[in-house]
Amino acid sequence: MLRTWRYFLPLAIFFGLLWFLYTGLSLNPREIPSALINKPTPIFALAQLHSPEKKLGNADMKGKVWLLNVWGSWCVSCRYEHPFLNELSKAQVLPIIGLNWKDKPEDAKAWLAKFGDPYTASVSDLDGRTAIDFGVYGAPETFVIDATGMIRYKHTGPIDATVLSEKLLPVIRELKKS
Repeated sequence: MLRTWRYFLPLAIFFGLLWFLYTGLSLNPREIPSALINKPTPIFALAQLHSPEKKLGNADMKGKVWLLNVWGSWCVSCRYEHPFLNELSKAQVLPIIGLNWKDKPEDAKAWLAKFGDPYTASVSDLDGRTAIDFGVYGAPETFVIDATGMIRYKHTGPIDATVLSEKLLPVIRELKKS
């Protein structure tokens, strides 16, 4: 019996490693899970980009389904997704709050003037602390937040037509029904 185990154990370990490899390869590398899904938004109150004397925070958005989009003028992918955010903004589906991440306010304002401003408001996260609280890995990242202030969906990477129509809008519609 001991001799049988001696041959079986390496074979079992091999198949176990093979199963982990197969499972890992079948995952979507663009999907980074967020520990904040179905949890309240981190508390923040930041200076507005266009009116630094005014603050905007998650408490101001209570009672509304809204989108938080992390962006920067230095971000190449943000430039790619920007027309889709402009389109969403024109449709007036929901408020879009921009979290301008680690960016010079003058650069951010110039960027929005050049490419259009889809945001209901943008706030400046100069030191990046709010982005850290949201678990941001990099720009762009987008969060759908319900009327009670709970994060219901997170998209990492640029939004495009497919993401907008197949992922974001269905979540938003469902949240607006509630």
